Formats: sequence, C-alpha cells, structure tokens
Amino acid sequence: MPAVSMAVLRFSGGVRRDPAIEAWMHAHAGDLGAIARQWFDAMRACGDDVRELMHDGAPTACIGDAAFGYVNAFRAHVNVGFFRGAELPDPDRLLEGTGRFMRHVKLRPGGEVNAAALSKLIESAYADMQRRLG
Repeated sequence: MPAVSMAVLRFSGGVRRDPAIEAWMHAHAGDLGAIARQWFDAMRACGDDVRELMHDGAPTACIGDAAFGYVNAFRAHVNVGFFRGAELPDPDRLLEGTGRFMRHVKLRPGGEVNAAALSKLIESAYADMQRRLG
C-alpha cells in the first residue's frame, strides 16, 4: 500500500440534502439510477456529518467540505468512486483505476456485486477521511 498523504480534496457548498442530487437521481431513473441511489444512500448513512453536492456532474459525499465518495451513471454502468481510493484496503479487489489517488467500483445492471465488500469500502473511505481531518 502506498504511503498515506493527508491531503484532501475540498469543495464548498455541501449541504445535508442537495436538491440537485435528487434531480440527478430523478433524471437517472431505471436500473442505473437504482444502483446509483442505493450506493449513494450508503454514503449518506455513514454519519451525521456527511454533506453532499454535485461535482463534475456527479453526486458527491463529503465530511464537511472534504470529499470521500461519489456515484456516477454512464451508458451501461455506474461507478461508485472514492477520492482517496488508492489508499483504501481492498482485500476483495473491487477497486479499478490507475490514477494517483482515485479509484472506483464499476457496477452493471444484472451483474453480481459483493455488497458486503462494497459497503466496507464505503465505510473505510468515510473513516479514512475522518482520520485525515483529525
């Protein structure tokens, strides 16, 4: 595992429930939207300090102003992503990506998902960001 950097990506304007995210979810009805909503709701449920906003067209979950996760829907899949995913433990090898920091899990309608492992990644991303914020 790479050395842990304490740097965080910060966004202003996060709120408890962002109407723009609800509009995004409504616009992404169907199987992809259901997948995105399920996993964004899991991020929302991490703690009372979770705030949300739209960033680069994707629902983004933050602790205060520090981003820890996002969802985004594409033509045939949904990404559940983590801003510091390269530093998260991933014993089930769900994470994809080669960037310096970010990683994502790609989910397809009808595809199998290790829900317990993905839930653990979300919890780990939240806990990791709490540690970074001190």
